[in-house]
Amino acid sequence: MSIHRIVIVALAALFATSALAQAPPAPPVRVHGQIEAVGDKQLTVKSRDGATLKIALNDPLTVTAVSKIDIAEIKPNSFVGISSVKGTDGRHYALEVHVFPEASRGSNEGHYPWDLKPDSMMTNATVATIATEAKGRVLTLKYKQSDQPIEITVPLDAPIVAFAPGTPDLLKVGHHIFSGTQKAADGTLSAGRVAVGVGGLVPPM
Repeated sequence: MSIHRIVIVALAALFATSALAQAPPAPPVRVHGQIEAVGDKQLTVKSRDGATLKIALNDPLTVTAVSKIDIAEIKPNSFVGISSVKGTDGRHYALEVHVFPEASRGSNEGHYPWDLKPDSMMTNATVATIATEAKGRVLTLKYKQSDQPIEITVPLDAPIVAFAPGTPDLLKVGHHIFSGTQKAADGTLSAGRVAVGVGGLVPPM
């Protein structure tokens, strides 16, 4: 093999390796469901679409407790996540609101597609202002990826929850969970974070 050909082959291998190294991670597989069994480092979950899924639990594992709160607990500078849909009037209306603890400020910040309902979006952002109107509260949100704030109306019947640090003891049969799992090439699911509803709550996000 000529020196010229060796150089070309080496460069091709280098570029291929670089492309693999820069490949974005696979998007998470969001699991919403009820725990059916708890095993050694594994959960069996009946998902909301009826499928039975097995989720391997990573080490370390972060468990988050999800509890119902009143919207009055949301203040300017709260860091929140809101799933929403656009109404026929072009405004964003919340399907649910969850409030992050201060330690999780900035988590998945942005405005991006979600799967709670068709065409729903998720907005993780900081509350700038709160206004009251007949339809509910209007939250003005700011997030880093945009120079323009976004307004989301929270209807009076929208579920409002708060996240708090939890423990693996919350992972019990019958409890409802939400987890953004990772899917391996062989189809198996794994998770390093699981949000669990407290007191029978179904995590609404």
